[in-house]
Amino acid sequence: MGTSNPATVSNVFVYGSLLSDDVVCALLSRVPPSSPAILPDHHRFSIKGRVYPAIIPVENKKVIGKVLIGITPPELYILDTFEDVEYERKTVDVLFNDGYEKLRTDTYVWQNKTDPNLYGEWDFEEWKQLHFEDFLKMTTKFKEELELPDSKTRVATYESFYQGIANNH
Repeated sequence: MGTSNPATVSNVFVYGSLLSDDVVCALLSRVPPSSPAILPDHHRFSIKGRVYPAIIPVENKKVIGKVLIGITPPELYILDTFEDVEYERKTVDVLFNDGYEKLRTDTYVWQNKTDPNLYGEWDFEEWKQLHFEDFLKMTTKFKEELELPDSKTRVATYESFYQGIANNH
């Protein structure tokens, strides 16, 4: 595995827009290897007024997603910035290979555990049909702005982008 120090890379469990290789590629300029995984004792909610989901701990529920493998520190910084203040990066154990193996990984958990805007269940297939194209444009814009000296937060980029869309309809 070359000379890279394994301690410097992270594995990140993703469960929302980052399930899309295109969104990951827009952020990281590559698609890291990944593996399907399950996060036990969490639930993936829809959020009122947002097109992306939130997860919070909920006993006896599970979230199906995937683990991005070998995320470098600069890439983790991009993901942290993308997830912004609404999420908190936490270390969790996910299951893969049909639950036979456990892997310690980072994931982004919604900060506000009692948020009244969380509801139902978020659906990736529905998101792909309804929101993927706009979200990918927003993500690309976020990444371009991230490289500027006075970059906006992801929430600000998201809100100005989606306001722009609303005003054009």
